[in-house]
Amino acid sequence: MNAAWRRLRARLRRFRLVEDGVAAVEFALVLPIMLLLYIGSVEASVLISLDRKLQSVAGSLGDLVARWDTTIPSGTLDDYFQAAAGIMTPHSTEGLLQVVTQVQVDEDGTATVVWSRQYLNGTVSVGTEHLEDAPFELPPAMEAVALDNFVIVAESSYTHLPLYGVAFQEPIQLYRENFFMPRFGGSITIGP
Repeated sequence: MNAAWRRLRARLRRFRLVEDGVAAVEFALVLPIMLLLYIGSVEASVLISLDRKLQSVAGSLGDLVARWDTTIPSGTLDDYFQAAAGIMTPHSTEGLLQVVTQVQVDEDGTATVVWSRQYLNGTVSVGTEHLEDAPFELPPAMEAVALDNFVIVAESSYTHLPLYGVAFQEPIQLYRENFFMPRFGGSITIGP
């Protein structure tokens, strides 16, 4: 037993002095952390890009609608939705929701929906969550600016699944909202 114990101690001493493969073991320990940092930085840059594009979609749509004098043709509004969706390139526009709403703010600061249109997956529809004549929640600063006037509200939302669900399973909901006063004052209606 004593000889076996000495052999074991000798082998452990030799094992402690062996340095072959240390770099491979260290690399194996560091690799998961490096991959996590790399994937996280790539995903963060994609999210920042998508958020900026979504802001541009809402801003462009609202600005274009607010430039009309009295009546915007419905075909032109459809074209604005399609053009704004093109801003998302090279990302998919599937699931991109665009909503443009005209809100009237009365002398008391009460905001009411005049009309609302949405664009989703190539289809323009009247049915949005903002019903005609329903109250609309505007930020207090916007209500103060728009007293006894109209506001064009442009919203865009997009659901992004990071890395196609490989690393993260939870989708991330992005949302942007912009407010514009009609350039020529007064109401803008939607024509045929």
